[in-house]
Amino acid sequence: MTKYVSELSEKQKEELTDIFGNKRVNFKKRERHYYTHDVGTLPYLVKPMLGKVEPAAIVKVSSEDEAVKLIKFANKYEIPIVPRAGASSGYGGVIATKGGVIADVTTMNKVIEIDKENLTATVGAGIVWELLENKLERVGLALRAVPSSAPSSTPGGWLAQAGIGYGSYEYGWSYETMESARIVLPTGEVKEFSGGDFDKISGTMGTTGIITQIKLKLRKYEKTIATSAKFPDASSMKNALKAVSDKKIPIWAISFLNPNFANMKNQAPPATHHGHPVDEHRPILPRAYIVNFAYPESRDVSELKNVIEQAGGKVLSDEIAQHETSEWYKSMKVKRLGPSFVPAEVLVPVDTVDKVIDEIQRKISLPVLMEGMVTNDNMVALLCFIPHSELSIKFNLAFPLALSIVKIAEKNGGRLYSSGLYFAKQADKVFGDRFATINEFKAKNDPKGIMNPETLTGKSLLKTGLSFAQAFEPITRLVGNMSGVKQNVEFKDQKGIPGDIISHAYTCAQCGYCVSECDQYYGRGWESQSSRGKWFFIKEFLAGRDKLDQEQTNTFLACTTCETCVSKCQLDLPVEPDWLRMRNILVGDKGKMTFPPFEIMAASLLKERNIWATYQTERDKWVPEDLKPKIKETADYAYFAGCTASLVEKDIAISTARILDEAGVEFTYMGNEEACCGIPMLASGKWDVFEGIMRLNIENMKKREAKTVITSCPACWLIWNHFYREWSEKLGIDYDFEVKHYSEIAAERLDVLTPKFKVPLNKVVTWHDSCHAGRAGGLYEPPRDLIKAIPGVEFRELEHNRERAHCCGSVLSLLDDPEVANVIGAVKLNEAMDVKADMLLALCPCCQVQLRVTADKSNIPIDVQDLGTVVARSLGYDIPDSTGVALESWAVFEKMIYLLKPENMTDLMVELLPEMMDAMPSYLKLMMKTVKYVPGMDILMKPIMPKMMPLLMPMLMPKVMPAMLDAVGRRIPMPDYMTEQMPDLLPKAMDNLLPNMLPQIAPLLTPKMIEYIKNN
Repeated sequence: MTKYVSELSEKQKEELTDIFGNKRVNFKKRERHYYTHDVGTLPYLVKPMLGKVEPAAIVKVSSEDEAVKLIKFANKYEIPIVPRAGASSGYGGVIATKGGVIADVTTMNKVIEIDKENLTATVGAGIVWELLENKLERVGLALRAVPSSAPSSTPGGWLAQAGIGYGSYEYGWSYETMESARIVLPTGEVKEFSGGDFDKISGTMGTTGIITQIKLKLRKYEKTIATSAKFPDASSMKNALKAVSDKKIPIWAISFLNPNFANMKNQAPPATHHGHPVDEHRPILPRAYIVNFAYPESRDVSELKNVIEQAGGKVLSDEIAQHETSEWYKSMKVKRLGPSFVPAEVLVPVDTVDKVIDEIQRKISLPVLMEGMVTNDNMVALLCFIPHSELSIKFNLAFPLALSIVKIAEKNGGRLYSSGLYFAKQADKVFGDRFATINEFKAKNDPKGIMNPETLTGKSLLKTGLSFAQAFEPITRLVGNMSGVKQNVEFKDQKGIPGDIISHAYTCAQCGYCVSECDQYYGRGWESQSSRGKWFFIKEFLAGRDKLDQEQTNTFLACTTCETCVSKCQLDLPVEPDWLRMRNILVGDKGKMTFPPFEIMAASLLKERNIWATYQTERDKWVPEDLKPKIKETADYAYFAGCTASLVEKDIAISTARILDEAGVEFTYMGNEEACCGIPMLASGKWDVFEGIMRLNIENMKKREAKTVITSCPACWLIWNHFYREWSEKLGIDYDFEVKHYSEIAAERLDVLTPKFKVPLNKVVTWHDSCHAGRAGGLYEPPRDLIKAIPGVEFRELEHNRERAHCCGSVLSLLDDPEVANVIGAVKLNEAMDVKADMLLALCPCCQVQLRVTADKSNIPIDVQDLGTVVARSLGYDIPDSTGVALESWAVFEKMIYLLKPENMTDLMVELLPEMMDAMPSYLKLMMKTVKYVPGMDILMKPIMPKMMPLLMPMLMPKVMPAMLDAVGRRIPMPDYMTEQMPDLLPKAMDNLLPNMLPQIAPLLTPKMIEYIKNN
């Protein structure tokens, strides 16, 4: 049997890197720790029974060929391999109990072929169901069945789990909806499985090989509608389920909730948007058994109502039916009231489902939430949740109640839903006659036991504990029934983290809905970058198993604030707002370093009120001469142009003003009194700078007597509409501005604008929903209305649009790592290429900079243009293209970003060593000379110098600064206005940067400094 492999040798690391490349392997201990869990939360007294579960490496497997190479590598060194996709199950199937290599297959996510004639789709095993579902709908097809974890789970995972989901009432278990599957066996052989051969691999949780490709059976797409009904008890509900089956009513999916679940859904806190409750108009569910019958809208289900009523039920409103259908993938939403769950999942016959439910409620005194899913073989998958708190010692006592539920199911002809690592002792009951076949297949094809060892055989200590709990079930049930805790646990601040953020960390279901579409995840590739990873980190930090260092600070800072995680979270957690607060905690409170470019921006902003290091006197130079007399000193409307539109992509500001003028809007403008809106400072954790800029802008806007602020930049819109309002309330500042984007004003006045269009565009265009306008602002239709009004436009939607739109990758990722930003931006640009667009339109200045940079660096031939610019040109104005200016302006900042990396700053410091030595006091010079002349002093100085540098640098920098400015100038060709300001900007930036950068620079600089002293 394979031994535990906690670390790989350097030779083994090199081999894996050769196979997968530098960017798809990870050997960092911190990152490996993020892959030690799945959805399930084990009590802290049970966790030690698993032993060490940290992998030695994670690799991203992107092809079948790579999977073969990985298996051969594993066999060569007898290293365990654990396949992992969405990690959306809670049975321990992705836990590396023997270390080894986690084979992350989520990059095998392509649609390989769609066969419309034969209704099949061949897909990579790692594609997320929800993404696939959306792709199929675009071509008029649909999945036969889909798991309730569709926003994070994958076809490969569903086959490995052997599950049921929505559609299983008509089409059966996961493997029954699949034509075939390709698997790389533990021998390295690639084999295709279909039909009866699925018995050898279905439900085996990655122990029989790496699933690489699946051919799915499909159906033609048709809108799904539902009928919801309530029943007074489990018996009447069961009678309805049986009658629907007997009468063969053509239902596609049947699911239900028990009264406890319905009641808790009513209590779940509403979704919020930037701190304000979202008016969901959600209906109040009756405290009853609620059954949802779903079916394609063309089907005749006229008998359904009679069946429901004859069984003692009542049909509920369409509003409830629609609401429940929209919440299909949100089973864990009620966890907000937990914050933890004791879960149990069983499979029971429809004939006895009422007995099982009644006995559970009779024997378990803690509230049990139940969700059921009915299959085509008259079985019910019953998912049970007992609300609790994993922080309480009582959680350990309540956990065995899950075994009581399993025992009740078995007594009534049922079984555990699945086995896996945690319930390996139950594997023979779960698999039945198939278990012998699976063991025989495993023994033949995996004699070394490299594939996910112990997942089906279990850990001996855990199995012993399970046997003990089962043997004494009446006693453990008695104790468990007395171990309840209060719901809505209050969390206090700990280690500088606010209690409500801690609450959200423990509430997070770790379901992974926020992972695959997170731009930091697909841009960087690792779990730590996702919101799920950040919530996990907070728990580990509080438990003392991780530290809040600069590396982790950078992870919080790099988030683009796109809010995809907010829209995807099934618990409606305020994810991005919490990350924004964490930035201030880390940078403002804990003194961690923000991204270095933000310090240059802050210095520029404080000096010249803009982030581009341009003189403030240039801010209003964009205003066309003929418009100057029309711009009022005071007016009801005020245009706020923002930094980038004023100083870089001036076509945006010019076009916006032209559109407002043509639409008949009289407006004022702050001119050179306008300052940056401040969002870079808010996002970088420099909230003190943000507050000062906010106060200045509000004061100057009030001078213009404006009632409505109009912006062209979505980030400026977000700041004026939300953050200025929120902060003003907090600080006692009078604030009464309405805020609009110019596209809203223009769309409202299309009757005025449309007759004025003169120049047809004659291009295929598509639209980029910027995050701050879209998910943050809900601004979706006005820009589209404006685009469609332009003559000669053929408009095509991107695959990901509106709330599902992908981020461009700016600004924070761009300032942290331009290469990562290019990866993210390329996803968006390639979507535009997929719809064969000539032009990608946007309305965000920063998005346009980023997308233009990415198009240039990635050689993606698409024209990125501003919506307002295209509109103004169609109105007959000669508006210059700002692409070249944007690329030139960004090039300076990009060089600055690379210069401020620790290794590059070290090289700069090495160049400055002569000046640094000259600037030292005489006594320090004497000490330095001893390094050259006294044997052994160089060895003694090595550990001392890194400690001395933070003390020396503040003393030396003023004297060294002229030389540093020259060295920076040689490395970064800057425009004259920036060069002129650097003597003011660089010292201020360095004052803030050096205390945090020196710990990173000192270890690199010390040996070079000692070498310099010896040679000079």
